[in-house]
Amino acid sequence: MEQYHEQQGSSISRKLLIAGGVLLALLLAIAAYLALTGDEPVGAGDDNAQAPVVTVIAPGKTTVNGRVEAPGTIEARRPMPVGVVGEGGQVLSVRVDAGDWVGQGQVLAIIDRSVQTQQAAAQEAQIGVARADAQLAQSNLDRALQLVERGFISTAEIDRLTATRDSAMARIEVAEAQLAELRARNARLNVTSPASGYVLERNVEPGQTVGAGSGALFTIARGGEFEMLADISETQLATLSTGVSASVVPAGSDKSFEGQVWQLAPVVNPQTRQGTARIALSYQPELRPGGFATAIISSGTVTATVLPESAVLADDEGSYVYVVNEENKATRTPVVTGMVTADGIAITEGLTGTEAIVLRAGGFLNPGETVSPRREES
Repeated sequence: MEQYHEQQGSSISRKLLIAGGVLLALLLAIAAYLALTGDEPVGAGDDNAQAPVVTVIAPGKTTVNGRVEAPGTIEARRPMPVGVVGEGGQVLSVRVDAGDWVGQGQVLAIIDRSVQTQQAAAQEAQIGVARADAQLAQSNLDRALQLVERGFISTAEIDRLTATRDSAMARIEVAEAQLAELRARNARLNVTSPASGYVLERNVEPGQTVGAGSGALFTIARGGEFEMLADISETQLATLSTGVSASVVPAGSDKSFEGQVWQLAPVVNPQTRQGTARIALSYQPELRPGGFATAIISSGTVTATVLPESAVLADDEGSYVYVVNEENKATRTPVVTGMVTADGIAITEGLTGTEAIVLRAGGFLNPGETVSPRREES
């Protein structure tokens, strides 16, 4: 029994010696580490070895060809609604359809004029009657003038016959004027094109009865000229001017059409804060009024810092970037963004271009955080 207790005591002593040796080794290791680091612990935030590695660039300044991309619709530049000019009637025939080209004065539709034709014929007969009366009055006057010298006809009678002759001649002129009016009215029964152009709409069919209140029977694009009404924000509208070039791409097509801004809206919609840029386009079969399109408008050149989209962040306070200062700390710097180009986003305010700007992963940084920058050529 005593031998057992002696063995147990010896085992406990060995374990205590081993534990003491391990503790002594650990204390020596800690002492050596403190001696190498200046006997002061290093804070986690000041340990550059633990700082996140970020890629930074110094982009400088670049001359950017400005452009504005805007949606809109295609319309006829000068649409001409064509309706009934005369008194109207039943349509006998329609001679054009949507998609046809027409010339100035070309007949588009013919309206029945059977009644008006008879009225004109009756008026021609009235002219014949007036001329016969005038000839008779002239003959009576001529005979009277031969008899006045013999004293058979008084001067007063001559005056009466002269007045009768003049009245008959005037009735001829009145009848001829009335006939001309009837013929003009009949000519207006034809619906004609007021100018050359491209027929966009046809809203009439043979047999239809039309009149002054029938509205537009045809819609014609004058000269076949089209335009795009591009919706532009008021800030972008201020950068544009008339005469600048633009490319228009209709929806569903990869073909672009060259045009020119010919008018900028003088007012801005107070609800949408947008204005309209009107882009003149020549006729092309692919351009259809009412269709959707996208315009890319040239807005001149500007000198600005251009950053990749990954470097520009935004929140409720606006756009910003992270700039690494001389102490390798990431500082939040607010910026004003401009146009978006193929190379990135133009920064119009907030940067000189010489700063070390965090290229990526800025969203994971905190203002004032220490980083380990790695420069990348812009």
